[in-house]
Amino acid sequence: MPQQTTKDSPIRDRGKKTAGYRRLFSLPGARAFTAGNLLARLPMGMFSVSAVVMIAGARGSYALAGAVTAAGLAATAVAGPWLARLVDRHGQARIALPATVVSVLGSLALLLCVRYGAPDWTLFTAYAGTAATPNIGGLSRARWAHLLRDEPGAQHAANAFEQAADELCFMLGPVLASFLTGAFFPEAGTLVGAVLLLAGMALFTAQRATEPPPQARSKAPSPLRSPGVPPLLLCFTAIGAVFGSMEVVTIAYADALGQRAAAGAVLALQAAGSCAAGLAYGALKPAGPRLHRCLAVMAALMTLPWAAATSGSLLVLAGALLIAGMATAPTMVTAMTLVQRRTPADRLNEGMSLMVTGLLTGIACGSATGGWATEHLSPVAAFAVPAAAAAVALLVSLAPEAARRVGARRFPQDTAPQRSICARNSIEV
Repeated sequence: MPQQTTKDSPIRDRGKKTAGYRRLFSLPGARAFTAGNLLARLPMGMFSVSAVVMIAGARGSYALAGAVTAAGLAATAVAGPWLARLVDRHGQARIALPATVVSVLGSLALLLCVRYGAPDWTLFTAYAGTAATPNIGGLSRARWAHLLRDEPGAQHAANAFEQAADELCFMLGPVLASFLTGAFFPEAGTLVGAVLLLAGMALFTAQRATEPPPQARSKAPSPLRSPGVPPLLLCFTAIGAVFGSMEVVTIAYADALGQRAAAGAVLALQAAGSCAAGLAYGALKPAGPRLHRCLAVMAALMTLPWAAATSGSLLVLAGALLIAGMATAPTMVTAMTLVQRRTPADRLNEGMSLMVTGLLTGIACGSATGGWATEHLSPVAAFAVPAAAAAVALLVSLAPEAARRVGARRFPQDTAPQRSICARNSIEV
Protein backbone atom coordinates (compact mmCIF):
# COMPACT_ATOMS: atom_id res chain seq x y z
CA MET A 1 0.00 0.00 0.00
CA PRO A 2 1.46 3.41 -0.91
CA GLN A 3 2.36 5.73 1.92
CA GLN A 4 0.10 8.71 2.53
CA THR A 5 1.61 12.14 2.03
CA THR A 6 0.44 15.59 2.98
CA LYS A 7 -0.85 16.04 -0.53
CA ASP A 8 -3.74 13.67 0.21
CA SER A 9 -3.98 14.20 3.96
CA PRO A 10 -5.86 17.11 5.59
CA ILE A 11 -3.10 17.73 8.12
CA ARG A 12 -3.00 21.44 7.55
CA ASP A 13 -6.75 21.89 7.98
CA ARG A 14 -7.19 20.18 11.32
CA GLY A 15 -8.06 22.34 14.27
CA LYS A 16 -7.58 26.02 14.85
CA LYS A 17 -4.48 27.76 13.70
CA THR A 18 -2.25 28.79 16.55
CA ALA A 19 0.51 31.33 16.49
CA GLY A 20 4.28 31.06 16.37
CA TYR A 21 6.01 27.90 17.52
CA ARG A 22 2.78 26.43 18.93
CA ARG A 23 1.44 26.33 15.40
CA LEU A 24 4.44 24.36 14.18
CA PHE A 25 4.19 21.59 16.73
CA SER A 26 0.41 21.36 16.59
CA LEU A 27 0.80 19.74 13.17
CA PRO A 28 0.47 15.94 13.31
CA GLY A 29 3.87 14.30 12.83
CA ALA A 30 5.86 17.51 13.30
CA ARG A 31 7.21 16.57 16.71
CA ALA A 32 8.33 13.15 15.51
CA PHE A 33 10.21 14.37 12.43
CA THR A 34 11.72 17.20 14.49
CA ALA A 35 13.03 14.72 17.06
CA GLY A 36 14.63 12.67 14.28
CA ASN A 37 15.99 15.81 12.66
CA LEU A 38 17.68 16.95 15.88
CA LEU A 39 19.18 13.51 16.54
CA ALA A 40 20.60 13.33 13.01
CA ARG A 41 21.78 16.94 13.03
CA LEU A 42 23.77 16.77 16.29
CA PRO A 43 26.57 14.66 14.72
CA MET A 44 27.18 17.41 12.14
CA GLY A 45 28.99 19.31 14.87
CA MET A 46 30.76 16.18 16.11
CA PHE A 47 32.36 14.55 13.09
CA SER A 48 35.10 17.03 12.21
CA VAL A 49 36.25 17.45 15.82
CA SER A 50 36.17 13.69 16.37
CA ALA A 51 38.11 13.05 13.15
CA VAL A 52 40.81 15.58 14.03
CA VAL A 53 41.28 14.18 17.55
CA MET A 54 41.25 10.59 16.32
CA ILE A 55 43.68 11.10 13.43
CA ALA A 56 46.05 13.47 15.22
CA GLY A 57 46.16 11.19 18.25
CA ALA A 58 46.99 8.10 16.21
CA ARG A 59 49.26 9.65 13.56
CA GLY A 60 50.72 12.57 15.51
CA SER A 61 49.93 15.04 12.73
CA TYR A 62 47.41 17.84 12.87
CA ALA A 63 48.34 18.69 9.28
CA LEU A 64 47.15 15.26 8.13
CA ALA A 65 44.01 15.52 10.26
CA GLY A 66 43.21 18.95 8.82
CA ALA A 67 43.84 17.79 5.26
CA VAL A 68 41.52 14.80 5.67
CA THR A 69 38.67 16.90 7.09
CA ALA A 70 39.19 19.56 4.40
CA ALA A 71 38.96 16.91 1.70
CA GLY A 72 35.73 15.64 3.24
CA LEU A 73 34.35 19.19 3.26
CA ALA A 74 35.20 19.63 -0.41
CA ALA A 75 33.59 16.30 -1.30
CA THR A 76 30.43 17.32 0.60
CA ALA A 77 30.26 20.62 -1.28
CA VAL A 78 30.41 18.76 -4.61
CA ALA A 79 28.05 15.91 -3.74
CA GLY A 80 25.44 17.94 -1.84
CA PRO A 81 23.50 19.54 -4.75
CA TRP A 82 23.53 16.29 -6.73
CA LEU A 83 22.16 14.35 -3.76
CA ALA A 84 19.53 17.03 -3.12
CA ARG A 85 18.40 16.79 -6.76
CA LEU A 86 17.82 13.07 -6.28
CA VAL A 87 15.81 13.78 -3.13
CA ASP A 88 13.58 16.24 -5.00
CA ARG A 89 13.05 13.70 -7.78
CA HIS A 90 12.55 10.49 -5.80
CA GLY A 91 11.55 11.58 -2.28
CA GLN A 92 13.30 11.93 1.05
CA ALA A 93 12.80 8.40 2.35
CA ARG A 94 14.01 6.66 -0.82
CA ILE A 95 17.23 8.68 -1.09
CA ALA A 96 18.16 10.14 2.31
CA LEU A 97 18.19 6.91 4.31
CA PRO A 98 20.36 4.86 1.89
CA ALA A 99 22.68 7.87 1.53
CA THR A 100 22.98 8.04 5.31
CA VAL A 101 23.96 4.36 5.42
CA VAL A 102 26.75 5.10 2.92
CA SER A 103 27.91 8.03 5.06
CA VAL A 104 27.90 5.95 8.25
CA LEU A 105 29.93 3.24 6.51
CA GLY A 106 32.43 5.94 5.50
CA SER A 107 32.77 7.06 9.13
CA LEU A 108 33.24 3.49 10.32
CA ALA A 109 35.78 2.84 7.56
CA LEU A 110 37.75 5.90 8.72
CA LEU A 111 37.64 4.63 12.30
CA LEU A 112 38.97 1.21 11.27
CA CYS A 113 41.69 2.70 9.02
CA VAL A 114 42.94 4.85 11.89
CA ARG A 115 42.63 2.08 14.44
CA TYR A 116 44.60 -0.46 12.42
CA GLY A 117 47.23 1.83 10.91
CA ALA A 118 46.12 1.81 7.27
CA PRO A 119 48.07 4.03 4.81
CA ASP A 120 47.32 7.74 4.89
CA TRP A 121 45.57 7.74 1.51
CA THR A 122 42.90 5.39 2.86
CA LEU A 123 41.87 8.05 5.39
CA PHE A 124 41.02 10.43 2.55
CA THR A 125 39.09 7.74 0.68
CA ALA A 126 37.12 6.65 3.74
CA TYR A 127 36.25 10.17 4.88
CA ALA A 128 35.12 11.08 1.37
CA GLY A 129 32.30 8.58 1.90
CA THR A 130 30.79 10.89 4.50
CA ALA A 131 29.98 13.32 1.66
CA ALA A 132 26.85 11.20 1.16
CA THR A 133 25.39 12.69 4.36
CA PRO A 134 22.08 14.37 3.39
CA ASN A 135 21.53 18.01 4.28
CA ILE A 136 19.23 17.23 7.20
CA GLY A 137 18.52 20.90 7.84
CA GLY A 138 17.44 21.33 4.22
CA LEU A 139 15.24 18.23 4.38
CA SER A 140 13.51 19.56 7.47
CA ARG A 141 13.04 23.05 6.00
CA ALA A 142 11.54 21.48 2.88
CA ARG A 143 8.96 19.70 5.06
CA TRP A 144 8.00 22.90 6.81
CA ALA A 145 7.78 24.74 3.47
CA HIS A 146 5.44 22.04 2.16
CA LEU A 147 3.25 21.83 5.25
CA LEU A 148 3.00 25.59 5.70
CA ARG A 149 3.05 26.72 2.08
CA ASP A 150 -0.06 28.89 2.60
CA GLU A 151 1.09 30.35 5.92
CA PRO A 152 4.04 32.76 5.52
CA GLY A 153 3.97 33.69 9.23
CA ALA A 154 4.31 30.08 10.30
CA GLN A 155 7.03 29.52 7.69
CA HIS A 156 8.97 32.40 9.21
CA ALA A 157 8.76 30.75 12.65
CA ALA A 158 9.78 27.39 11.16
CA ASN A 159 12.86 28.88 9.47
CA ALA A 160 13.82 30.60 12.73
CA PHE A 161 13.43 27.35 14.67
CA GLU A 162 15.56 25.44 12.16
CA GLN A 163 18.31 28.06 12.32
CA ALA A 164 18.24 27.96 16.13
CA ALA A 165 18.49 24.16 15.93
CA ASP A 166 21.54 24.52 13.66
CA GLU A 167 23.21 26.79 16.18
CA LEU A 168 22.32 24.53 19.11
CA CYS A 169 23.69 21.42 17.43
CA PHE A 170 26.90 23.10 16.31
CA MET A 171 27.29 24.43 19.84
CA LEU A 172 26.71 21.10 21.61
CA GLY A 173 28.25 18.79 19.00
CA PRO A 174 31.91 19.76 19.50
CA VAL A 175 31.46 19.72 23.28
CA LEU A 176 29.99 16.21 23.18
CA ALA A 177 32.70 15.02 20.78
CA SER A 178 35.46 16.43 22.99
CA PHE A 179 33.95 14.76 26.05
CA LEU A 180 33.59 11.36 24.38
CA THR A 181 37.09 11.33 22.87
CA GLY A 182 38.62 12.43 26.16
CA ALA A 183 36.59 10.40 28.64
CA PHE A 184 36.52 7.10 26.72
CA PHE A 185 38.71 6.47 23.66
CA PRO A 186 39.67 8.54 20.59
CA GLU A 187 37.22 6.76 18.29
CA ALA A 188 34.25 7.22 20.64
CA GLY A 189 33.14 10.54 19.11
CA THR A 190 33.02 9.14 15.59
CA LEU A 191 31.25 5.96 16.72
CA VAL A 192 28.54 7.73 18.73
CA GLY A 193 28.07 10.31 15.96
CA ALA A 194 27.50 7.56 13.39
CA VAL A 195 24.91 5.85 15.61
CA LEU A 196 23.05 9.12 16.25
CA LEU A 197 23.05 10.02 12.56
CA LEU A 198 21.63 6.68 11.45
CA ALA A 199 19.03 6.50 14.24
CA GLY A 200 17.92 10.09 13.71
CA MET A 201 17.60 9.73 9.95
CA ALA A 202 15.66 6.48 10.33
CA LEU A 203 13.19 8.22 12.65
CA PHE A 204 12.98 11.28 10.40
CA THR A 205 12.34 9.41 7.15
CA ALA A 206 9.80 7.11 8.86
CA GLN A 207 7.43 10.10 9.14
CA ARG A 208 5.98 9.67 5.66
CA ALA A 209 2.81 11.72 6.29
CA THR A 210 4.79 14.95 6.46
CA GLU A 211 7.14 14.20 3.56
CA PRO A 212 6.86 16.45 0.49
CA PRO A 213 5.68 14.48 -2.55
CA PRO A 214 8.50 13.68 -5.01
CA GLN A 215 8.59 15.28 -8.46
CA ALA A 216 9.34 12.68 -11.14
CA ARG A 217 11.36 15.08 -13.28
CA SER A 218 11.41 18.82 -12.86
CA LYS A 219 10.81 21.02 -15.89
CA ALA A 220 11.94 24.07 -13.93
CA PRO A 221 15.34 25.60 -14.66
CA SER A 222 18.29 25.00 -12.38
CA PRO A 223 18.12 27.09 -9.20
CA LEU A 224 21.33 28.76 -10.39
CA ARG A 225 19.33 30.21 -13.29
CA SER A 226 16.44 31.38 -11.12
CA PRO A 227 16.25 35.20 -10.81
CA GLY A 228 17.93 36.46 -7.66
CA VAL A 229 19.55 33.15 -6.67
CA PRO A 230 23.16 33.79 -7.90
CA PRO A 231 23.51 36.94 -5.73
CA LEU A 232 22.17 34.96 -2.79
CA LEU A 233 24.78 32.28 -3.40
CA LEU A 234 27.52 34.92 -3.27
CA CYS A 235 26.04 36.25 -0.03
CA PHE A 236 26.05 32.79 1.53
CA THR A 237 29.68 32.36 0.51
CA ALA A 238 30.65 35.64 2.18
CA ILE A 239 28.64 34.73 5.30
CA GLY A 240 30.46 31.39 5.41
CA ALA A 241 33.74 33.30 5.34
CA VAL A 242 32.58 35.16 8.47
CA PHE A 243 32.01 31.86 10.27
CA GLY A 244 35.21 30.16 9.13
CA SER A 245 37.52 33.08 9.86
CA MET A 246 35.95 33.88 13.23
CA GLU A 247 36.53 30.33 14.46
CA VAL A 248 40.20 30.28 13.45
CA VAL A 249 41.12 33.73 14.72
CA THR A 250 39.31 33.19 18.04
CA ILE A 251 41.25 29.97 18.67
CA ALA A 252 44.51 31.68 17.70
CA TYR A 253 43.74 34.64 19.98
CA ALA A 254 42.97 32.38 22.93
CA ASP A 255 46.15 30.42 22.24
CA ALA A 256 48.18 33.65 22.21
CA LEU A 257 46.77 34.43 25.66
CA GLY A 258 47.68 30.95 26.89
CA GLN A 259 44.02 29.96 27.23
CA ARG A 260 43.46 27.77 24.19
CA ALA A 261 41.34 25.30 26.18
CA ALA A 262 38.75 28.04 26.71
CA ALA A 263 38.37 28.79 22.98
CA GLY A 264 35.57 26.25 22.54
CA ALA A 265 33.51 27.78 25.34
CA VAL A 266 34.04 31.28 23.94
CA LEU A 267 32.88 30.20 20.47
CA ALA A 268 29.91 28.42 22.06
CA LEU A 269 28.78 31.79 23.40
CA GLN A 270 28.60 33.12 19.85
CA ALA A 271 26.37 30.19 18.88
CA ALA A 272 24.28 30.70 22.03
CA GLY A 273 23.68 34.35 21.11
CA SER A 274 22.63 33.32 17.62
CA CYS A 275 20.33 30.58 18.94
CA ALA A 276 18.56 32.96 21.34
CA ALA A 277 18.23 35.68 18.70
CA GLY A 278 16.88 33.17 16.18
CA LEU A 279 14.11 32.01 18.51
CA ALA A 280 13.20 35.60 19.38
CA TYR A 281 13.23 36.61 15.71
CA GLY A 282 10.94 33.73 14.81
CA ALA A 283 8.41 34.78 17.45
CA LEU A 284 8.05 38.23 15.87
CA LYS A 285 5.49 38.99 13.19
CA PRO A 286 7.38 38.60 9.90
CA ALA A 287 7.83 41.63 7.71
CA GLY A 288 8.98 41.53 4.11
CA PRO A 289 12.49 40.02 4.03
CA ARG A 290 15.13 42.75 3.75
CA LEU A 291 18.41 40.89 3.69
CA HIS A 292 20.53 44.01 3.33
CA ARG A 293 19.24 45.30 6.69
CA CYS A 294 20.23 42.09 8.46
CA LEU A 295 23.62 42.14 6.77
CA ALA A 296 24.15 45.76 7.76
CA VAL A 297 23.55 44.81 11.41
CA MET A 298 25.90 41.84 11.06
CA ALA A 299 28.62 43.99 9.49
CA ALA A 300 28.33 46.47 12.35
CA LEU A 301 28.32 43.84 15.11
CA MET A 302 31.25 41.93 13.65
CA THR A 303 33.45 44.91 14.46
CA LEU A 304 32.81 44.33 18.19
CA PRO A 305 35.10 41.25 18.51
CA TRP A 306 37.82 43.18 16.66
CA ALA A 307 37.53 46.03 19.15
CA ALA A 308 37.26 43.65 22.12
CA ALA A 309 40.43 41.81 21.06
CA THR A 310 42.49 44.96 21.67
CA SER A 311 41.67 44.67 25.40
CA GLY A 312 43.78 41.53 25.76
CA SER A 313 40.97 39.88 27.75
CA LEU A 314 39.30 36.65 26.66
CA LEU A 315 36.33 37.50 28.91
CA VAL A 316 35.73 40.78 27.06
CA LEU A 317 36.00 38.94 23.74
CA ALA A 318 33.45 36.37 24.94
CA GLY A 319 30.93 39.13 25.65
CA ALA A 320 31.52 40.69 22.25
CA LEU A 321 31.04 37.33 20.50
CA LEU A 322 27.79 36.75 22.41
CA ILE A 323 26.44 40.06 21.09
CA ALA A 324 27.87 39.64 17.58
CA GLY A 325 26.36 36.17 17.33
CA MET A 326 22.88 37.66 17.68
CA ALA A 327 23.10 38.91 14.10
CA THR A 328 23.73 35.45 12.66
CA ALA A 329 20.38 33.68 12.98
CA PRO A 330 18.15 36.55 11.77
CA THR A 331 20.42 36.94 8.74
CA MET A 332 20.35 33.23 7.93
CA VAL A 333 16.57 33.00 8.48
CA THR A 334 15.96 35.91 6.10
CA ALA A 335 18.36 34.51 3.50
CA MET A 336 16.80 31.03 3.62
CA THR A 337 13.32 32.55 3.28
CA LEU A 338 14.46 34.26 0.08
CA VAL A 339 15.96 31.01 -1.19
CA GLN A 340 12.64 29.25 -0.65
CA ARG A 341 10.75 32.02 -2.46
CA ARG A 342 13.09 32.15 -5.45
CA THR A 343 13.74 28.44 -5.97
CA PRO A 344 11.22 26.37 -7.98
CA ALA A 345 9.13 24.35 -5.54
CA ASP A 346 10.08 21.02 -7.11
CA ARG A 347 13.81 21.82 -6.80
CA LEU A 348 13.76 23.26 -3.30
CA ASN A 349 16.18 20.75 -1.74
CA GLU A 350 18.63 21.38 -4.57
CA GLY A 351 18.38 25.15 -4.09
CA MET A 352 19.01 24.96 -0.36
CA SER A 353 21.85 22.50 -0.86
CA LEU A 354 23.52 24.96 -3.25
CA MET A 355 23.43 27.56 -0.50
CA VAL A 356 25.05 25.08 1.89
CA THR A 357 27.74 24.53 -0.73
CA GLY A 358 28.28 28.29 -0.80
CA LEU A 359 28.53 28.34 2.99
CA LEU A 360 31.05 25.50 3.03
CA THR A 361 33.13 27.21 0.36
CA GLY A 362 33.07 30.41 2.35
CA ILE A 363 34.00 28.63 5.57
CA ALA A 364 37.01 27.03 3.88
CA CYS A 365 38.13 30.36 2.36
CA GLY A 366 37.52 32.19 5.63
CA SER A 367 39.50 29.64 7.61
CA ALA A 368 42.45 29.92 5.24
CA THR A 369 42.35 33.72 5.19
CA GLY A 370 41.97 33.95 8.96
CA GLY A 371 44.90 31.58 9.47
CA TRP A 372 47.06 33.61 7.10
CA ALA A 373 46.19 36.87 8.85
CA THR A 374 46.95 35.36 12.24
CA GLU A 375 50.41 34.23 11.18
CA HIS A 376 51.43 37.21 9.05
CA LEU A 377 49.72 40.04 10.94
CA SER A 378 48.65 39.35 14.51
CA PRO A 379 45.81 37.54 16.35
CA VAL A 380 44.22 40.93 17.07
CA ALA A 381 44.48 42.25 13.51
CA ALA A 382 43.08 38.94 12.19
CA PHE A 383 39.67 39.86 13.63
CA ALA A 384 39.43 42.30 10.73
CA VAL A 385 38.87 39.29 8.41
CA PRO A 386 35.36 38.32 9.64
CA ALA A 387 34.42 42.00 9.80
CA ALA A 388 35.55 42.45 6.19
CA ALA A 389 33.70 39.31 5.06
CA ALA A 390 30.47 40.64 6.60
CA ALA A 391 31.01 43.94 4.78
CA VAL A 392 31.50 42.07 1.49
CA ALA A 393 28.21 40.21 2.03
CA LEU A 394 26.46 43.55 2.58
CA LEU A 395 27.96 45.02 -0.59
CA VAL A 396 26.88 41.97 -2.60
CA SER A 397 23.31 42.38 -1.33
CA LEU A 398 23.28 46.05 -2.30
CA ALA A 399 24.86 45.59 -5.75
CA PRO A 400 21.67 44.74 -7.73
CA GLU A 401 19.84 47.78 -6.38
CA ALA A 402 22.84 49.99 -7.14
CA ALA A 403 22.96 48.60 -10.68
CA ARG A 404 19.25 49.37 -11.12
CA ARG A 405 19.74 52.98 -10.07
CA VAL A 406 22.73 53.44 -12.34
CA GLY A 407 20.78 51.97 -15.24
CA ALA A 408 17.81 54.26 -14.55
CA ARG A 409 20.08 57.31 -14.63
CA ARG A 410 21.85 56.30 -17.81
CA PHE A 411 18.69 55.28 -19.67
CA PRO A 412 15.85 57.35 -18.20
CA GLN A 413 13.57 56.55 -21.10
CA ASP A 414 13.90 52.82 -20.34
CA THR A 415 13.51 53.17 -16.58
CA ALA A 416 10.56 50.79 -16.35
CA PRO A 417 12.21 47.89 -18.23
CA GLN A 418 15.46 48.39 -16.32
CA ARG A 419 13.60 48.35 -13.04
CA SER A 420 11.79 45.18 -14.03
CA ILE A 421 14.98 43.36 -15.02
CA CYS A 422 16.94 44.42 -11.94
CA ALA A 423 14.06 43.76 -9.57
CA ARG A 424 14.07 40.14 -10.61
CA ASN A 425 17.76 39.89 -9.77
CA SER A 426 17.69 41.96 -6.59
CA ILE A 427 18.25 40.34 -3.23
CA GLU A 428 15.42 42.34 -1.69
CA VAL A 429 11.82 41.20 -2.03
